[in-house]
Amino acid sequence: MLKFVVAGQDYPDKRDAWDRARDFAEIADKYAPVKAEEQASRCSQCGVPYCTVHCPLHNHIPDWLRLTAEGRLREAYELSNATSTMPEICGRICPQDRLCEGNCVIEFSGHGAVTIGSVEKFITDTAWEQGWVEPVQVGAARGQSVGIIGAGPAGLTAAELLCVEGYEVHIYDRHDRAGGLLTYGIPGFKLEKPVVMRRVERLKAAGIVFHEGFEVGRDASMDELRQRHDALLIATGVYKARAIKADGVDLDGVVEALDYLTASNRKGFGDTVAAYDDGSLNAQGKRVVVIGGGDTAMDCVRTAVRQGAASVECLYRRDRDNMPGSQREVGNAEEEGVRFVWLAGPERFTGADGRVTAVEANAMKLSAADASGRRAPIADPDGGFTVEADLVIKALGFDAEDLPKLFGARDLGVTRWGTVRVDNATMMTSLDGVFAAGDIVRGASLVVWAIRDGRDVAAAMHKFLRTKAASERKAA
Repeated sequence: MLKFVVAGQDYPDKRDAWDRARDFAEIADKYAPVKAEEQASRCSQCGVPYCTVHCPLHNHIPDWLRLTAEGRLREAYELSNATSTMPEICGRICPQDRLCEGNCVIEFSGHGAVTIGSVEKFITDTAWEQGWVEPVQVGAARGQSVGIIGAGPAGLTAAELLCVEGYEVHIYDRHDRAGGLLTYGIPGFKLEKPVVMRRVERLKAAGIVFHEGFEVGRDASMDELRQRHDALLIATGVYKARAIKADGVDLDGVVEALDYLTASNRKGFGDTVAAYDDGSLNAQGKRVVVIGGGDTAMDCVRTAVRQGAASVECLYRRDRDNMPGSQREVGNAEEEGVRFVWLAGPERFTGADGRVTAVEANAMKLSAADASGRRAPIADPDGGFTVEADLVIKALGFDAEDLPKLFGARDLGVTRWGTVRVDNATMMTSLDGVFAAGDIVRGASLVVWAIRDGRDVAAAMHKFLRTKAASERKAA
C-alpha cells in the first residue's frame, strides 16, 4: 500500500470519443488485474477513512482496496458485497468525484484520488465472471409476506434482504421490466442493461415474485395490498417531470427527458417503440437542445449524439461550477461533441405549424451566494439569443407523483413537496405497517442513497414484522 508516491492515478482507458459516440456500449474499458492491483495499492490506509465516511453505504473501502492490491479478489468481493447489494452498479454510476474519491486524503495532498469506483466495478465484474456471486441465501420461511411497490434500487435492495430473513416477498412495478431508472432512465453507455438484469434474475431465482406491468390504483388498491401482505413498502421513486413555465412548451418536439430516455432504452432491448420509430422521440438528423444541468440532462445530450443528431446543445441557467451534474459527465459529453451554453435560461419556444423550431433564451447572471452557498440565476435584461431546434428535451429534474390519489390512499401522509412522510426512527408512513424508502421519501437523489434506504428500511420492517408475529402468537 501507500504506493501513491510512485504510481500515478490511472483510470481505465476510455474508448475514442468518435467510436464510442456511435453505440450505446459502456465507454470505459475494464482494468487488467495487474492495473487494478496497482491502483488499489495507492490507498494510504487512513486511520479515519474519509472515503468510507462520505459513502452513503459506509463501504469498507480501504479494506477491500488492500485485499485487491494483495490479489485476494474473492475476499475483496465478499467484503464489498457485505455492505452493498449492487457494488458493480455503484462502481459505474455513483458520482465518486462528489463522494468517496472527492474526499480521498491523497486527493487533498495533490496526488490524485484512488480510483475507487473503477476498482469497485472491477472486483464485482470479476466475481460474476468467476462464479463467486452466489444465489441469495433464502432464510427459513417465517409465514409472513411483504409487498414492495417499485422495483428500483431501494425496492430491490429491501426485497433481497427481507428474502434472506425468510419473508415471502412480492414486488409490484408498473413497468414491464424491473430495475426502475436503472433499466429505463440510465443509458447503456453508463450502465449496460445485462448488468442490471442479472441482478433481477438472481432475485427471481430466489423466489421473489415480480408482478410487472402492475399499477397500484388500477390493478389493486393500496388497501387491497395491505390485506394481502403483513407489511408494505413504497419505493416508487419520483417520476413527475418538473415543468418549464414558458410560452410554446406544448409545441410538438418539446418532450420530457424520461420519455425520451425510456424510448431509447426500450429500443436497446429490441422493443417496438412507436414514438421512436415515427421520430417523435428520436434525435436522428435533428438539431437538439436539452434544457437542464443535472445528470439526466447529461444522459440526454449523450444519447442524442448516439442517435445521430445534427447538433446537440445544452442550455443551463447557471455556470459550469454551479451545475448539479457530474463534471466527469460534462467532460465526456464535450469530448463527444456536445456544446454547452452556460448562463442561459429558456424564455419561450417558437415554432411553425405546431412544431418547435427554436428556443428563445435569456442570458443569465448569478446573484451573490445565499446562506446555503447557492447563487440564484437572474435574467440579464441586456442579453438574449435564439437557438434553432427541431427537438427540445426538458431535463429539469423530477418531483413526486400524487400517490394518495394515484393509490386511492387518502390517509397516506405526504410532505408539502409530495414526498411520502415517514417516521424517522421507524421509516413507517402514516399507515400502520406501510413503510417508504428511497427517492419517494428523500426526493430525487442518488442510486447509492436508494440502496442505503433499502437496507435501512429492510431492517426496520424486519423489526416490525417480528413484533407483529410475537403479538399474534401471544393473542392466539
